[in-house]
Amino acid sequence: MAERAPRLGPAAWIGQALLYALFAGVIGVFSGWPPYRHLAGDQALIKLSFSHTGKPVADCRPQTPEELAKLPPNMRAPLRCPRERSPIVVELDIDGLPALRVSARPSGLSRDGASSVYRRLQVGAGTHRLSVRLKDDLRSPGFTHQREASVTLAPAQILVIDFDPATQAITLR
Repeated sequence: MAERAPRLGPAAWIGQALLYALFAGVIGVFSGWPPYRHLAGDQALIKLSFSHTGKPVADCRPQTPEELAKLPPNMRAPLRCPRERSPIVVELDIDGLPALRVSARPSGLSRDGASSVYRRLQVGAGTHRLSVRLKDDLRSPGFTHQREASVTLAPAQILVIDFDPATQAITLR
């Protein structure tokens, strides 16, 4: 015959309730204390965040008849185009001073994917003069996209700098 488990008395139930209450109290205290602030009261945030595909590193070139003869029939394209893309170079100046210089390599095994950049900069709230430059073509001597703007940032405001591929322009939101 199987033995029955002993019944819990009122002291065990009260003890269990007190432990649950203590656990809930600890969670309640640490859910609001210590207070966490993302930014100081007089600070704003600038986020540089985009994913952009650079231009090809070289132009397409026609293949010679000898090169075409060496290839299987299903791979005999008249032009050979490189897959590799240019790295992205981004520069950000705030109030005329260099604040950020980033170079991002293309993703992918063949370096044919998008380059991604994400940086956060804390600045004082107020009016700032921003100058953003983007270079996405190794063959070009200068920057291919530029944007200058004066922005007024409120305390705890977040400004996002992005690149819109549809308009081919740097955006500030």
